[in-house]
Amino acid sequence: MAAERGARRLLSTSSFWLYCLLLLGRRAPGAAAARSGSAPQSPGASIRTFTPFYFLVEPVDTLSVRGSSVILNCSAYSEPSPKIEWKKDGTFLNLVSDDRRQLLPDGSLFISNVVHSKHNKPDEGYYQCVATVESLGTIVSRTAKLTVAGLPRFTSQPEPSSVYAGNSAILNCEVNADLVPFVRWEQNRQPLLLDDRVIKLPSGTLVISNATEGDSGLYRCVVESGGPPKYSDEAELKVLPDPEVTSHLVFLKQPSPLVRVIGQDVVLPCVASGLPTPAIKWMKNEEALDTESSERLVLLSGGSLEISDVTEDDAGTYFCIADNGNETIEAQAELTVQAQPEFLKQPTNIYAHESMDIIFECEVTGKPTPTVKWVKNGDMVIPSDYFKIVKEHNLQVLGLVKSDEGFYQCIAENDVGNAQAGAQLIILEHAPATTGPLPSAPRDVVASLVSTRFIKLTWRTPASDPHGDNLTYSVFYTKEGIARERVENTSRPGEMQVTIQNLMPATVYIFRVMAQNKHGSGESSAPLRVETQPEVQLPGPAPNIRAYAVSPTSITVMWETPLSGNGEIQNYKLYYMEKGTDKEQDVDVSSHSYTINGLKKYTEYSFRVVAYNKHGPGVSTQDVAVRTLSDVPSAAPQNLSLEVRNSKSIMIHWQPPAPATQNGQITGYKIRYRKASRKSDVTETLVSGTQLSQLIEGLDRGTEYNFRVAALTINGTGPATDWLSAETFESDLDETRVPEVPSSLHVRPLVTSIVVSWTPPENQNIVVRGYAIGYGIGSPHAQTIKVDYKQRYYTIENLDPSSHYVITLKAFNNVGEGIPLYESAVTRPHTVPDPTPMMPPVGVQASILSHDTIRITWADNSLPKHQKITDSRYYTVRWKTNIPANTKYKNANATTLSYLVTGLKPNTLYEFSVMVTKGRRSSTWSMTAHGTTFELVPTSPPKDVTVVSKEGKPKTIIVNWQPPSEANGKITGYIIYYSTDVNAEIHDWVIEPVVGNRLTHQIQELTLDTPYYFKIQARNSKGMGPMSEAVQFRTPKASGSGGKGSRLPDLGSDYKPPMSGSNSPHGSPTSPLDSNMLLVIIVSVGVITIVVVVIIAVFCTRRTTSHQKKKRAACKSVNGSHKYKGNSKDVKPPDLWIHHERLELKPIDKSPDPNPIMTDTPIPRNSQDITPVDNSLDSNIHQRRNSYRGHESEDSMSTLAGRRGMRPKMMMPFDSQPPQPVISAHPIHSLDNPHHHFHSSSLASPARSHLYHPGSPWPIGTSMSLSDRANSTESVRNTPSTDTMPASSSQTCCTDHQDPEGATSSSYLASSQEEDSGQSLPTAHVRPSHPLKSFAVPAIPPPGPPTYDPALPSTPLLSQQEL
Repeated sequence: MAAERGARRLLSTSSFWLYCLLLLGRRAPGAAAARSGSAPQSPGASIRTFTPFYFLVEPVDTLSVRGSSVILNCSAYSEPSPKIEWKKDGTFLNLVSDDRRQLLPDGSLFISNVVHSKHNKPDEGYYQCVATVESLGTIVSRTAKLTVAGLPRFTSQPEPSSVYAGNSAILNCEVNADLVPFVRWEQNRQPLLLDDRVIKLPSGTLVISNATEGDSGLYRCVVESGGPPKYSDEAELKVLPDPEVTSHLVFLKQPSPLVRVIGQDVVLPCVASGLPTPAIKWMKNEEALDTESSERLVLLSGGSLEISDVTEDDAGTYFCIADNGNETIEAQAELTVQAQPEFLKQPTNIYAHESMDIIFECEVTGKPTPTVKWVKNGDMVIPSDYFKIVKEHNLQVLGLVKSDEGFYQCIAENDVGNAQAGAQLIILEHAPATTGPLPSAPRDVVASLVSTRFIKLTWRTPASDPHGDNLTYSVFYTKEGIARERVENTSRPGEMQVTIQNLMPATVYIFRVMAQNKHGSGESSAPLRVETQPEVQLPGPAPNIRAYAVSPTSITVMWETPLSGNGEIQNYKLYYMEKGTDKEQDVDVSSHSYTINGLKKYTEYSFRVVAYNKHGPGVSTQDVAVRTLSDVPSAAPQNLSLEVRNSKSIMIHWQPPAPATQNGQITGYKIRYRKASRKSDVTETLVSGTQLSQLIEGLDRGTEYNFRVAALTINGTGPATDWLSAETFESDLDETRVPEVPSSLHVRPLVTSIVVSWTPPENQNIVVRGYAIGYGIGSPHAQTIKVDYKQRYYTIENLDPSSHYVITLKAFNNVGEGIPLYESAVTRPHTVPDPTPMMPPVGVQASILSHDTIRITWADNSLPKHQKITDSRYYTVRWKTNIPANTKYKNANATTLSYLVTGLKPNTLYEFSVMVTKGRRSSTWSMTAHGTTFELVPTSPPKDVTVVSKEGKPKTIIVNWQPPSEANGKITGYIIYYSTDVNAEIHDWVIEPVVGNRLTHQIQELTLDTPYYFKIQARNSKGMGPMSEAVQFRTPKASGSGGKGSRLPDLGSDYKPPMSGSNSPHGSPTSPLDSNMLLVIIVSVGVITIVVVVIIAVFCTRRTTSHQKKKRAACKSVNGSHKYKGNSKDVKPPDLWIHHERLELKPIDKSPDPNPIMTDTPIPRNSQDITPVDNSLDSNIHQRRNSYRGHESEDSMSTLAGRRGMRPKMMMPFDSQPPQPVISAHPIHSLDNPHHHFHSSSLASPARSHLYHPGSPWPIGTSMSLSDRANSTESVRNTPSTDTMPASSSQTCCTDHQDPEGATSSSYLASSQEEDSGQSLPTAHVRPSHPLKSFAVPAIPPPGPPTYDPALPSTPLLSQQEL
């Protein structure tokens, strides 16, 4: 059935009943579904009726014991009689060959000799009865659980104890819950008879109240569950005589939280002991329970509470209060009442025709909220395009086919139980046509409008009826390859167009149209094949979105995968908004459901879902609205007031809690009051939710009472107000007349207030309920204030200074106001001068401290010269950045003349201003100061990394990317990592450096038909950022060229690759003779250079004139003498771009490359061509990793670099290659020569520099032998530090800009010594051979005879072979 419904469609937007009326009115082929009742009458058609088929008895949950027999009842009614089968845990039982389980004649299941052990429980489980009638269908019963009580095990046993006569005692005996019904007690090994005084709690505990001497003895509990009885330990109970002294109250047994199902009985245990013997009473939600007159509430022996036939109203918090006159103790427990699923609306039988859409309705209730599933003929209905769950529980079937006939059941289930209700679907045959001409096929059926999700069809009238005014039309449509058709009918006779909605994008549909007249349906038009438009590559709406409240503060929203996801759905965004507000919130969700917590109680929210794929957000769903559950009020009623009416009554007034705290409909108010002298004796009264006052009568004269009020909802009682006190009159005073005039009135004026005091009227026999104070300038009637009758003074605030006020005082009661008493007063003058503005701070400066911190300093001209703050003034600093333009100011207060602003963005320009405030005086904002924070390493990787193959060159790929979102500075370069193994260590990946102004790079000579993985890392002046995610790309297969031009020449097995490259396209392999010759030349030049350096150093150190000393001092200040330590922070590192006018510098971007943004790198990328280097070089490579960061901070500089006052050398990663000999600098040649196209990264590293000697086709040093390579490496490692070579350190200056080989070498040595092993990536030095040369501007070698394609700029990568 699942395969048949794999591609079903969405529901048509027209409502079901309108659909039925339209179809029945026209007697269309897709006639409307008829609900249960008589079948539609069709002339000449056989009438099929619904067959009664239902369960008379269904199995129920059963508890059994091992070795006993069990019957699970089941009986079904149908004509003919149904066949009964049983399922256990979802699998049919084979009862034919089962000796212990057999089917009884009425369909019940009989299990004899139940088997149950620790490792074998074949009978315990969930059973379901299945009834089948051939040619009719199948129905299933509710699921019943068979529980087999386990072996007896005591979790607690009775212990020896003693009790005073007349008090209560308990003896524990707790076993597994299944065996509680099988527990009994023995006293002195004789069965113990239970009565009203001696009871057994549901847990098995024995409670003895009002103990007597006869209760003494040995007690034990017995478990009899079918096998031999199991006895607990024996415990002796001693009954002691009453000591006639008091003892503290203690609980022997307290109530614990319980969960019960509606209709069950529950016992809340509560046993207390103490002298005098305590009395126990119960309260529920602070309301006293009447256990004497109630039929369902019984106070058991010892004080436990039994509730029979539990209902939902019994849920709540119960309080057990034990009181013996001396003290009171209290315990509480929560009772939760659950309800089995019940049907509010059951599915009804339906008549329908093929191609119609129908809905089976099903509404259920229960606690917890039940889940609903649908079953057709005993098989689970799997939601699909044509079978949908709508409106939470209803089943919708689209485009009916004959096989959809049968019995459908709605099964509701929660933690308490399950229930089922079913209905029958009958598919009717179309009525035969009556006598008369039928219309021919509609003509010219075309799709006049084709969209992504709807199609508009138009046609012409049939040839048999050219006018066609009385014809109606039905459009049948289906997806191509699907046998299930749906139908859409025109809305009125004569209409010749229809719009088919809810289609899927880029899907082929087959349409046909039929006309109907009064005689019946005519011929069908020829099938029309139409394909909907493809939708933008975004997901469609998530179907079947639904939401339900889980608690007063949480709502669960569920949905399904969009039918048109247009690729993999990456995540969903759930939007929700409180009704009545315009602030929509959202949350990212990776699954198909989400529970939103922290919502407001009893508040309606709307929800919608948007699916995201790699292209972005898709189509939003429709909004669904749901209200959170109600709860007890979270706040007390407001404005509680008391009015003493007379000596025996007090009137209470209040207002409801704030609307946001009501958490539901207020159903009433609970008033509690007590005498102030007896706080334990509390009286309660309830009033309706609309009542906001209550007269409390029958009080004592001259007595103080405390009152409090709490609001109620259906969920319970909210918090109460604070206790408010009022005292009744000693005698009933006269309130038939107004009070007399107050006996005195006194006023005391201040600047903006007047203190009024008075004494009450002399006649104390007239009721005074309060005093009215009137006041105003020249008249006392401007404003009136009323105060309580107990009050004797009041302060009138917010008056004008130096003003004449008239004040009146009157006593009042319920009859009216008495005679006024007048007084006047003049407020004092205002002596405080108006504040004048303060001068703004001056000299605001911004000192940048780090990438996120700037210190702001300023001066205050209103302070003394020493700028010391001695008063209470403070300063307000504000700052903002202009990116984006609408950024708001941020503020902070300071009490000193500086402030440290933190949390700023790296490499961002901020503006700052300051104002000063003293008391009520403030200055204007100062002039602004600006500061740009330092750069920080990029905190996000390059984005949008893509790899494409270059057209016509299958071995060449192009890598494109975009700068990082969080560059935190100017990007100075990128590193491209690639490998054929995504899991390889990062130092095993091949790397390609790229300058920072490029966003694309070419890599050549890759292996065909091989997957490569690419990562990119960005760098700014502060170091390297994170790597991007690996991007996979498979190179194309061979195009038939056989890999020409990419194979290495056969040089023999003993051939060793050159140090500076392999198979360079710029030359041919060097003969051994040339290699030896070149080696001799290099060694000779090196020896001569060292001799010259030593001679010059000796010469410079012997110069003693003052002019020469000053010159040497100047040299040290530039190069950073090793003797300089104390104030190195005052000396700036040398700028490598200054005083080198002899060399020409041209931007690398002026290369005549036809594509200046792209760089090529032809390299052998076969994994066999790249072999590990000698292990002796690994440690050197490892030590160079940290310098890859390129930081200029002190922490990342070595001690030697710090002494010399120079910047640490910039490092760049490379593929585990040993350091090369120092290469001399050459003047920069013009880049206009088309034969010299080099990417900067190919020249930045000595391992990649190709410096050509005139007349030689090979780079210098490419013919070094193995021993020479090792020696050159050692010469770099073991060179003495610059601390021991003062002559060498000063050579650069003294030789007045000669070729700075020596300076470069010493710099290279300092760089190699400052590295540490903190970085995990391999590094290769980027050592400029001249101070003007850097990573961004490489040196170009002198022109030589080109041996490569001049139009292809490239950078050969060294082919590494094992040494």
